[in-house]
Amino acid sequence: MSPDQAAVNERKRPTMTPHRSHHEVADELRDRIRSGRLRPGQRMPTQAELAVEFGVERGAVRQALRILQSEQLLANVSKGSPATVAAPSGPSPDTVRPEPTMVGLAPRIAAAFQAPHVEIDALCLTSISLTMAIGEPLRQIHAGQLKPAKVDVRVLLPSRDIDLAFPAPVEGEDEGGHVHRRWLDQRNAQGQVLRHNLQTLRTTHGIDVRVEFRALPFTPPVKLYLLNGSEALFAYYTLTQRREEIGQESLEMWDAQGTQSMLFPFHSGDGLRDTTFVEQSHLWFNALWETISQDLKLNPGP
Repeated sequence: MSPDQAAVNERKRPTMTPHRSHHEVADELRDRIRSGRLRPGQRMPTQAELAVEFGVERGAVRQALRILQSEQLLANVSKGSPATVAAPSGPSPDTVRPEPTMVGLAPRIAAAFQAPHVEIDALCLTSISLTMAIGEPLRQIHAGQLKPAKVDVRVLLPSRDIDLAFPAPVEGEDEGGHVHRRWLDQRNAQGQVLRHNLQTLRTTHGIDVRVEFRALPFTPPVKLYLLNGSEALFAYYTLTQRREEIGQESLEMWDAQGTQSMLFPFHSGDGLRDTTFVEQSHLWFNALWETISQDLKLNPGP
């Protein structure tokens, strides 16, 4: 056996790890690619060989390979001949720069929809950025260019019952609750659009879709998007003072333009720092989801 083939195949014994997920298979293969053990142009083992090595079904292998293809780490992923390691393209992780949310989020969401099982977790103030960013993959699905088998979306938003840190009047209290009502209307409207657009995929394309919202008892000072278990996008809400016309009244308020917040990308496998950030972000999100958050209903009214 050649050294190249040995590097590709690693060990051929089935793993003893039970219930290994397709994400774990993708993580291991990603590490081999990024470490150089698998080099650009090198042929991967067959799906059957990888299934034996990792002790999983071939379906899990296919899902893992498609995730790596969506990350542009593999090419020629199909049910036929083995995939190949893709040549490097674009900037290296060390040179990836943060971009405004409006610019950076949409292409990453579109890439996430290349996977057969799309998983998106979001913590934000109104979900407007996520609703806009998801428009392109929805267009591709309706055009027949994409068809994931399953889409799971979880969104954490501030509760309607708290006094928000922002948006808030610069001086005095929110008499009449006009500022709070304006934010609540935006939160509910954007969430309803996001849920409707995604759930429509179930009836129009037979895609298994689940969209859930939960309410936080605090105003999040940051926004966070977690994509397919392997990527975290993080941004600070930076407050500015601006004047807003609300009804018949003109108010000076503290507010954050979330679509312009600079989005910092972190990807599992791009070094210890990025991998740890993604892992800890998932732990943090899940802890909020499972402990202090409550069911959120996107209903109008008091």
